[in-house]
Amino acid sequence: MSNSAIRLSEADLRAVAEYAALSALPALAIFERDRPDDLRARAAIQAARSFASGGSRSKSLRDSAWAAQRAAIEARDEGVARGL
Repeated sequence: MSNSAIRLSEADLRAVAEYAALSALPALAIFERDRPDDLRARAAIQAARSFASGGSRSKSLRDSAWAAQRAAIEARDEGVARGL
């Protein structure tokens, strides 16, 4: 059986992080309209953009991504995205 894992260079990871951050901006506007005091999604986008711009790949980057995922799940469960 062959190993089908895709290996990305750090430059590739930075490009993916920048693309993901830019792609998340339209959803961020909707999220913040309904949850203006929840900073987790914005923090994750800022962390991704910081990494994309040359920042370190750190635990705080991963932690912010997980926190944003939890925020998205909570918002979904509360029906925030119904207006889409």
